[in-house]
Amino acid sequence: MNQSDGGTGRIDVHAHYVPDFYRDAMEANGHQHPDGGRAIPGWSERQAIDAMDRLGVDTAMLSISTPGVHFGNPGEAAELARMVNEDAARLRSAHPGRFGFFASLPLPDIGPSISELRYALDDLDADGIVLLSHHNGMYLGDDRLAPIYAEVANRDKVVFLHPTTPYHGEHLALGCPRPMMEFLFETTRSVINMILSGVLDRHPDLKVIVPHGGGALPIVANRVELLLPLLAAEGSPAPPSVREALKRLHYDLAGAPVDELLAGLLMVAAPSNLHYGSDYPFTPAESAVNLQAELARTPALSDELRQRIYRDNADALFPQFRRS
Repeated sequence: MNQSDGGTGRIDVHAHYVPDFYRDAMEANGHQHPDGGRAIPGWSERQAIDAMDRLGVDTAMLSISTPGVHFGNPGEAAELARMVNEDAARLRSAHPGRFGFFASLPLPDIGPSISELRYALDDLDADGIVLLSHHNGMYLGDDRLAPIYAEVANRDKVVFLHPTTPYHGEHLALGCPRPMMEFLFETTRSVINMILSGVLDRHPDLKVIVPHGGGALPIVANRVELLLPLLAAEGSPAPPSVREALKRLHYDLAGAPVDELLAGLLMVAAPSNLHYGSDYPFTPAESAVNLQAELARTPALSDELRQRIYRDNADALFPQFRRS
């Protein structure tokens, strides 16, 4: 397969967009170097489509990346969420079949977030929502998120997760860009919080995509389950099974999951729940091409599973993009 040819049918569940007005908002609020990175990457819809064609991606599921849309002012956050969601809907209409999107919410403000969720899912027909690993310290297992999860599950939509800098935790990176290591640990921390708080048990129909091959989840699963008795009060119900939860979750392979992380992920994840992700433009197109080449030649994946990752699993999750 020629990696430079478009139309090879892949669905990219982890792709970002950076419209000019959102870039301006980031810069105006001190995020010229988001999460300690070098710079906000360049992006345009033409560049995005060119990158998709180069990667053989038919459809990219767009989301706003960290730091999200809430920069401290609730009114401005609600307005910015509406703007990015409507712009994603515009992109989808302008390029039929090429884009889906996960709506942004002005969290941690719950009321406005529920209003925006309903507008995005019901009026804009978004494919789901994007949640950061935390929103101003509101991690994924927080009880305040229960109505958000319920609304998404009731509509049979998807929750796409994305890490951000740990709450008050810039120092944990020890001078490195947070995406280098802290994003993996932050994803792990927040998803374990989601599992142990019972979110997946209370919302059994909820479909959740965990990014970057699950972070460190495949590695820490045994240790978390080993120490679960420390959390159980006498006479209280048993905590949720981490192993069972990891089988329920979906995972994208954005980043660098080959080979070591991929081997661990395949031990805890259901083969039907693995998906291709590029992380473009925060992963430049050239790097995404190189990572895709690693996926193409890794002995950890059979040809059948590779095809499921590239397309078939996403067809089940997003039947609206299934080819006739």
